[in-house]
Amino acid sequence: MNHPVSTPAQIRAVLPALRKHRGLTQSQLGTIIGVSQKRIARIEADPARASFDQVSKLIVLLGGDLVVTEKPSEIAPKHDAKRTSKPGDNW
Repeated sequence: MNHPVSTPAQIRAVLPALRKHRGLTQSQLGTIIGVSQKRIARIEADPARASFDQVSKLIVLLGGDLVVTEKPSEIAPKHDAKRTSKPGDNW
């Protein structure tokens, strides 16, 4: 099952879905990773306030993968392969 995610609100829906798919309660998941049920509830309710490390570990532990895909962007210019960076360049 794939869950494309680009916002914290979408992660908010995915985390409990992954947990329930594994047949785990918040308390059981907390015991597995060494945190309280309340901490799991807080992360599921507001993943934007949790660290990326915590959220990514939960996703992987629950059998998910984190995948970054590149989308065409109207904002960022395409990288010029001929250009070489110089000290002080920002990307």
